[in-house]
Amino acid sequence: MANKKWQIASPKIAAFLDDLLKTHRVFAPVKRDGLISFEPISEGDEALLDESPNSRRAPKEMFFPRSETLFAYEEGEITVVPLPDERRVVFGVRPCDARSLILLDKVFDAPDYQDPYYVGRRKNTVLIGLGCNHPLSTCFCTAVGGGPFAVDGLDLLFTNLGDRYLVEAITERGEALVADSPYFREAAPADVSLKAEIAARAEQAVSGPSVEGVKEQLDTMYDDPFWDELHEKCLGCAVCTYLCPTCHCFDIVDEAVNAQGQRVRNWDSCQFPLFTLHASGHNPRPSGKERMRQRVMHKFRYFVENFGEVACVGCGRCVRECPVNMDLREVLNAIRSRKS
Repeated sequence: MANKKWQIASPKIAAFLDDLLKTHRVFAPVKRDGLISFEPISEGDEALLDESPNSRRAPKEMFFPRSETLFAYEEGEITVVPLPDERRVVFGVRPCDARSLILLDKVFDAPDYQDPYYVGRRKNTVLIGLGCNHPLSTCFCTAVGGGPFAVDGLDLLFTNLGDRYLVEAITERGEALVADSPYFREAAPADVSLKAEIAARAEQAVSGPSVEGVKEQLDTMYDDPFWDELHEKCLGCAVCTYLCPTCHCFDIVDEAVNAQGQRVRNWDSCQFPLFTLHASGHNPRPSGKERMRQRVMHKFRYFVENFGEVACVGCGRCVRECPVNMDLREVLNAIRSRKS
Protein backbone atom coordinates (compact mmCIF):
# COMPACT_ATOMS: atom_id res chain seq x y z
CA MET A 1 0.00 0.00 0.00
CA ALA A 2 1.37 3.39 -0.99
CA ASN A 3 1.88 5.93 1.79
CA LYS A 4 4.01 8.69 0.30
CA LYS A 5 3.10 12.30 0.99
CA TRP A 6 3.76 15.45 -0.99
CA GLN A 7 2.63 19.05 -1.04
CA ILE A 8 1.60 21.19 -3.99
CA ALA A 9 1.05 24.93 -4.05
CA SER A 10 -2.61 25.76 -4.66
CA PRO A 11 -1.97 27.76 -7.89
CA LYS A 12 -0.12 24.77 -9.37
CA ILE A 13 -3.10 22.41 -9.34
CA ALA A 14 -4.47 23.79 -12.60
CA ALA A 15 -1.13 23.09 -14.30
CA PHE A 16 -1.12 19.57 -12.85
CA LEU A 17 -4.57 18.95 -14.31
CA ASP A 18 -3.44 20.37 -17.66
CA ASP A 19 -0.69 17.76 -17.72
CA LEU A 20 -3.17 15.00 -16.91
CA LEU A 21 -5.37 16.16 -19.78
CA LYS A 22 -2.60 15.22 -22.22
CA THR A 23 -2.99 11.53 -21.40
CA HIS A 24 -6.39 11.18 -19.68
CA ARG A 25 -9.95 12.36 -19.89
CA VAL A 26 -10.34 14.42 -16.72
CA PHE A 27 -13.55 15.02 -14.78
CA ALA A 28 -13.76 17.59 -12.01
CA PRO A 29 -16.39 19.56 -10.09
CA VAL A 30 -17.51 22.64 -12.01
CA LYS A 31 -20.25 25.19 -11.44
CA ARG A 32 -22.74 25.51 -14.27
CA ASP A 33 -26.18 27.09 -14.14
CA GLY A 34 -25.72 27.62 -10.42
CA LEU A 35 -25.14 23.92 -9.67
CA ILE A 36 -21.96 22.02 -8.88
CA SER A 37 -21.54 18.83 -10.90
CA PHE A 38 -18.75 16.58 -12.15
CA GLU A 39 -18.08 17.27 -15.81
CA PRO A 40 -15.24 16.64 -18.27
CA ILE A 41 -12.90 19.62 -18.34
CA SER A 42 -10.66 20.88 -21.14
CA GLU A 43 -8.47 23.13 -19.01
CA GLY A 44 -7.19 22.72 -15.47
CA ASP A 45 -8.48 26.06 -14.22
CA GLU A 46 -12.08 24.93 -14.87
CA ALA A 47 -11.95 22.68 -11.79
CA LEU A 48 -13.72 24.04 -8.74
CA LEU A 49 -11.69 23.56 -5.56
CA ASP A 50 -12.47 24.09 -1.87
CA GLU A 51 -14.46 25.30 -0.15
CA SER A 52 -17.43 24.50 -2.28
CA PRO A 53 -20.04 22.01 -1.07
CA ASN A 54 -20.23 18.58 -2.61
CA SER A 55 -21.84 18.24 -6.03
CA ARG A 56 -25.62 17.91 -6.12
CA ARG A 57 -25.42 14.84 -8.34
CA ALA A 58 -23.14 12.05 -7.22
CA PRO A 59 -20.18 11.19 -9.48
CA LYS A 60 -21.48 7.61 -9.72
CA GLU A 61 -22.98 8.56 -13.09
CA MET A 62 -19.47 8.55 -14.58
CA PHE A 63 -19.42 4.80 -13.89
CA PHE A 64 -23.14 4.00 -14.01
CA PRO A 65 -24.62 6.54 -16.47
CA ARG A 66 -28.18 7.78 -16.17
CA SER A 67 -28.82 6.36 -19.62
CA GLU A 68 -26.59 4.19 -21.80
CA THR A 69 -27.02 2.15 -24.97
CA LEU A 70 -26.06 -1.49 -24.52
CA PHE A 71 -26.37 -2.49 -28.17
CA ALA A 72 -28.16 -1.54 -31.38
CA TYR A 73 -29.92 -3.75 -33.90
CA GLU A 74 -31.35 -3.60 -37.41
CA GLU A 75 -33.20 -6.42 -39.14
CA GLY A 76 -31.65 -9.08 -36.96
CA GLU A 77 -28.10 -7.72 -37.06
CA ILE A 78 -26.72 -6.66 -33.66
CA THR A 79 -24.13 -3.93 -33.24
CA VAL A 80 -22.44 -4.16 -29.86
CA VAL A 81 -21.40 -0.91 -28.20
CA PRO A 82 -17.63 -0.96 -27.54
CA LEU A 83 -16.71 -1.38 -23.89
CA PRO A 84 -15.18 1.65 -22.15
CA ASP A 85 -11.41 1.76 -22.54
CA GLU A 86 -10.36 5.42 -22.23
CA ARG A 87 -7.98 6.40 -19.43
CA ARG A 88 -9.76 8.71 -17.01
CA VAL A 89 -9.11 10.74 -13.88
CA VAL A 90 -11.84 12.01 -11.58
CA PHE A 91 -10.47 14.91 -9.53
CA GLY A 92 -12.04 16.30 -6.37
CA VAL A 93 -14.10 13.27 -5.30
CA ARG A 94 -15.29 13.57 -1.73
CA PRO A 95 -14.55 10.59 0.56
CA CYS A 96 -18.24 9.69 0.89
CA ASP A 97 -18.63 9.41 -2.88
CA ALA A 98 -15.45 7.37 -3.24
CA ARG A 99 -16.76 4.96 -0.61
CA SER A 100 -20.07 4.68 -2.47
CA LEU A 101 -18.25 3.16 -5.42
CA ILE A 102 -16.93 0.37 -3.20
CA LEU A 103 -20.55 -0.43 -2.34
CA LEU A 104 -21.58 -0.31 -6.00
CA ASP A 105 -18.70 -2.69 -6.78
CA LYS A 106 -20.49 -5.30 -4.66
CA VAL A 107 -23.45 -5.10 -7.04
CA PHE A 108 -21.83 -4.58 -10.46
CA ASP A 109 -18.53 -6.40 -9.93
CA ALA A 110 -19.62 -9.34 -7.80
CA PRO A 111 -18.00 -12.80 -8.04
CA ASP A 112 -21.02 -14.26 -9.84
CA TYR A 113 -21.87 -11.22 -11.97
CA GLN A 114 -19.75 -8.52 -13.58
CA ASP A 115 -21.28 -5.67 -15.51
CA PRO A 116 -18.70 -5.06 -18.27
CA TYR A 117 -19.67 -1.42 -18.79
CA TYR A 118 -19.30 -0.48 -15.12
CA VAL A 119 -16.22 -2.65 -14.57
CA GLY A 120 -14.48 -1.18 -17.61
CA ARG A 121 -14.96 2.37 -16.38
CA ARG A 122 -13.84 1.52 -12.85
CA LYS A 123 -10.72 -0.27 -14.10
CA ASN A 124 -9.61 2.67 -16.24
CA THR A 125 -10.31 5.49 -13.77
CA VAL A 126 -8.03 7.01 -11.14
CA LEU A 127 -9.86 8.70 -8.25
CA ILE A 128 -8.30 11.80 -6.70
CA GLY A 129 -10.09 12.68 -3.49
CA LEU A 130 -10.57 16.00 -1.77
CA GLY A 131 -10.95 15.94 2.00
CA CYS A 132 -13.82 17.82 3.62
CA ASN A 133 -12.37 20.57 5.81
CA HIS A 134 -15.83 21.92 6.61
CA PRO A 135 -18.54 19.23 6.46
CA LEU A 136 -22.10 20.44 6.01
CA SER A 137 -24.66 20.18 8.78
CA THR A 138 -26.45 17.49 6.78
CA CYS A 139 -23.38 15.22 6.54
CA PHE A 140 -23.33 12.06 8.65
CA CYS A 141 -20.55 10.01 7.05
CA THR A 142 -19.00 9.04 10.38
CA ALA A 143 -22.24 7.36 11.45
CA VAL A 144 -22.08 4.87 8.57
CA GLY A 145 -18.40 3.94 8.65
CA GLY A 146 -16.83 6.80 6.71
CA GLY A 147 -15.26 10.12 7.54
CA PRO A 148 -14.40 13.56 6.09
CA PHE A 149 -10.88 12.32 5.29
CA ALA A 150 -11.52 8.61 4.79
CA VAL A 151 -9.46 7.08 1.98
CA ASP A 152 -11.57 4.03 1.07
CA GLY A 153 -11.81 3.77 -2.72
CA LEU A 154 -9.36 6.60 -3.44
CA ASP A 155 -6.01 6.56 -5.22
CA LEU A 156 -4.88 9.97 -3.95
CA LEU A 157 -6.20 12.28 -1.24
CA PHE A 158 -5.74 16.06 -1.39
CA THR A 159 -6.16 18.14 1.78
CA ASN A 160 -6.46 21.93 1.63
CA LEU A 161 -3.89 23.50 3.97
CA GLY A 162 -4.57 27.05 2.86
CA ASP A 163 -1.93 28.12 0.34
CA ARG A 164 -1.00 24.53 -0.44
CA TYR A 165 -2.40 21.01 -0.44
CA LEU A 166 -1.11 17.91 1.26
CA VAL A 167 -1.24 14.99 -1.17
CA GLU A 168 -1.28 11.40 0.09
CA ALA A 169 -0.79 8.35 -2.10
CA ILE A 170 -3.33 5.66 -1.23
CA THR A 171 -2.56 3.22 -4.06
CA GLU A 172 0.39 2.55 -6.32
CA ARG A 173 -1.42 3.88 -9.38
CA GLY A 174 -2.19 7.06 -7.46
CA GLU A 175 1.48 7.39 -6.57
CA ALA A 176 2.47 6.85 -10.20
CA LEU A 177 0.20 9.69 -11.29
CA VAL A 178 2.18 12.33 -9.37
CA ALA A 179 5.61 10.72 -8.91
CA ASP A 180 7.17 12.41 -11.95
CA SER A 181 5.19 15.65 -11.83
CA PRO A 182 7.32 18.78 -11.31
CA TYR A 183 4.61 20.46 -9.23
CA PHE A 184 4.95 18.27 -6.14
CA ARG A 185 7.61 18.23 -3.46
CA GLU A 186 8.00 16.11 -0.37
CA ALA A 187 5.64 17.04 2.44
CA ALA A 188 7.11 18.53 5.59
CA PRO A 189 6.20 17.23 9.07
CA ALA A 190 4.33 20.50 9.63
CA ASP A 191 2.09 19.72 6.65
CA VAL A 192 1.19 16.33 8.06
CA SER A 193 0.53 17.79 11.53
CA LEU A 194 -1.68 20.54 10.13
CA LYS A 195 -3.68 17.99 8.15
CA ALA A 196 -4.22 15.96 11.35
CA GLU A 197 -5.56 19.06 13.14
CA ILE A 198 -7.92 19.88 10.25
CA ALA A 199 -9.15 16.29 10.09
CA ALA A 200 -9.79 16.15 13.85
CA ARG A 201 -11.90 19.33 13.72
CA ALA A 202 -13.84 18.03 10.74
CA GLU A 203 -14.55 14.71 12.48
CA GLN A 204 -15.93 16.55 15.50
CA ALA A 205 -18.19 18.65 13.27
CA VAL A 206 -19.96 15.60 11.84
CA SER A 207 -22.81 14.02 13.74
CA GLY A 208 -25.48 11.53 12.90
CA PRO A 209 -27.48 8.59 14.13
CA SER A 210 -25.76 5.32 14.82
CA VAL A 211 -26.83 2.50 12.53
CA GLU A 212 -26.00 -0.05 15.19
CA GLY A 213 -29.03 -2.24 15.77
CA VAL A 214 -31.01 -0.78 12.86
CA LYS A 215 -30.83 -3.97 10.82
CA GLU A 216 -31.98 -6.07 13.79
CA GLN A 217 -34.90 -3.72 14.36
CA LEU A 218 -35.89 -3.84 10.72
CA ASP A 219 -35.86 -7.65 10.85
CA THR A 220 -39.06 -7.44 12.89
CA MET A 221 -40.68 -4.35 11.34
CA TYR A 222 -41.94 -5.47 7.94
CA ASP A 223 -45.61 -5.23 9.01
CA ASP A 224 -45.07 -2.52 11.61
CA PRO A 225 -47.56 0.41 11.65
CA PHE A 226 -44.46 2.65 11.53
CA TRP A 227 -44.58 2.57 7.72
CA ASP A 228 -48.20 3.79 7.64
CA GLU A 229 -47.15 7.11 9.12
CA LEU A 230 -43.67 7.48 7.66
CA HIS A 231 -44.69 7.62 4.01
CA GLU A 232 -47.53 10.12 4.38
CA LYS A 233 -45.66 13.30 3.46
CA CYS A 234 -43.52 11.69 0.74
CA LEU A 235 -44.35 12.99 -2.75
CA GLY A 236 -42.83 10.02 -4.55
CA CYS A 237 -40.61 12.37 -6.57
CA ALA A 238 -37.60 10.03 -6.17
CA VAL A 239 -35.13 12.90 -5.80
CA CYS A 240 -33.62 10.98 -2.86
CA THR A 241 -32.85 7.93 -4.99
CA TYR A 242 -31.68 9.82 -8.07
CA LEU A 243 -29.20 11.88 -6.06
CA CYS A 244 -28.09 8.99 -3.85
CA PRO A 245 -24.55 7.76 -4.65
CA THR A 246 -25.42 4.14 -3.79
CA CYS A 247 -28.89 3.67 -5.34
CA HIS A 248 -28.57 1.51 -8.44
CA CYS A 249 -32.05 0.53 -9.67
CA PHE A 250 -32.40 0.53 -13.45
CA ASP A 251 -34.79 -0.37 -16.23
CA ILE A 252 -33.92 -1.78 -19.67
CA VAL A 253 -36.03 -0.76 -22.65
CA ASP A 254 -35.97 -1.21 -26.41
CA GLU A 255 -36.26 2.05 -28.31
CA ALA A 256 -37.24 0.81 -31.74
CA VAL A 257 -39.09 1.66 -34.91
CA ASN A 258 -40.02 -1.37 -37.01
CA ALA A 259 -36.94 -3.61 -37.07
CA GLN A 260 -34.39 -0.99 -36.10
CA GLY A 261 -33.57 0.22 -32.64
CA GLN A 262 -31.37 0.05 -29.59
CA ARG A 263 -31.50 -1.46 -26.12
CA VAL A 264 -31.01 1.17 -23.44
CA ARG A 265 -30.42 0.99 -19.71
CA ASN A 266 -31.94 3.89 -17.74
CA TRP A 267 -31.88 4.75 -14.07
CA ASP A 268 -35.10 3.86 -12.28
CA SER A 269 -36.35 4.18 -8.73
CA CYS A 270 -38.11 2.01 -6.18
CA GLN A 271 -40.16 5.11 -5.34
CA PHE A 272 -42.04 5.00 -8.65
CA PRO A 273 -45.29 3.00 -8.85
CA LEU A 274 -44.37 1.55 -12.26
CA PHE A 275 -41.09 0.12 -10.97
CA THR A 276 -42.69 -3.09 -9.72
CA LEU A 277 -45.81 -3.15 -11.88
CA HIS A 278 -46.25 -6.64 -13.34
CA ALA A 279 -47.43 -7.28 -16.89
CA SER A 280 -50.52 -8.85 -15.32
CA GLY A 281 -51.40 -5.49 -13.77
CA HIS A 282 -50.55 -6.62 -10.24
CA ASN A 283 -48.25 -4.36 -8.26
CA PRO A 284 -46.69 -5.76 -5.04
CA ARG A 285 -45.89 -2.21 -3.93
CA PRO A 286 -49.13 -0.43 -4.75
CA SER A 287 -48.76 2.58 -2.45
CA GLY A 288 -46.16 4.94 -1.05
CA LYS A 289 -46.10 2.91 2.14
CA GLU A 290 -44.63 -0.17 0.46
CA ARG A 291 -42.25 1.89 -1.65
CA MET A 292 -40.89 3.86 1.31
CA ARG A 293 -40.48 0.64 3.27
CA GLN A 294 -38.53 -0.85 0.36
CA ARG A 295 -36.11 2.08 0.22
CA VAL A 296 -35.29 1.90 3.91
CA MET A 297 -35.23 -1.89 4.04
CA HIS A 298 -32.95 -2.16 1.02
CA LYS A 299 -30.37 0.23 2.40
CA PHE A 300 -30.33 -0.89 6.00
CA ARG A 301 -31.51 -4.49 5.99
CA TYR A 302 -31.29 -6.31 2.65
CA PHE A 303 -27.94 -4.82 1.60
CA VAL A 304 -26.55 -5.68 5.03
CA GLU A 305 -27.76 -9.26 4.66
CA ASN A 306 -26.20 -9.59 1.21
CA PHE A 307 -22.97 -7.65 1.60
CA GLY A 308 -22.39 -6.92 5.29
CA GLU A 309 -22.65 -3.12 5.00
CA VAL A 310 -25.37 -0.50 4.93
CA ALA A 311 -25.99 1.03 1.51
CA CYS A 312 -25.54 4.59 2.73
CA VAL A 313 -22.44 6.79 2.94
CA GLY A 314 -23.96 9.71 4.84
CA CYS A 315 -23.47 12.29 2.08
CA GLY A 316 -26.68 14.07 3.12
CA ARG A 317 -27.97 14.72 -0.39
CA CYS A 318 -31.35 13.15 0.38
CA VAL A 319 -31.61 15.34 3.49
CA ARG A 320 -30.67 18.57 1.70
CA GLU A 321 -32.77 18.10 -1.43
CA CYS A 322 -35.99 16.49 -0.19
CA PRO A 323 -38.80 18.94 -1.06
CA VAL A 324 -40.82 17.96 2.03
CA ASN A 325 -37.85 17.85 4.46
CA MET A 326 -37.93 14.14 5.14
CA ASP A 327 -34.73 13.54 7.07
CA LEU A 328 -33.22 10.07 6.84
CA ARG A 329 -31.35 10.67 10.10
CA GLU A 330 -34.65 11.14 11.91
CA VAL A 331 -36.01 8.00 10.27
CA LEU A 332 -33.04 5.97 11.54
CA ASN A 333 -33.41 7.38 15.03
CA ALA A 334 -37.09 6.49 15.02
CA ILE A 335 -36.31 2.93 13.94
CA ARG A 336 -33.65 2.50 16.63
CA SER A 337 -36.04 3.73 19.32
CA ARG A 338 -38.89 1.52 18.13
CA LYS A 339 -39.91 -1.05 20.69
CA SER A 340 -39.62 -4.60 19.41
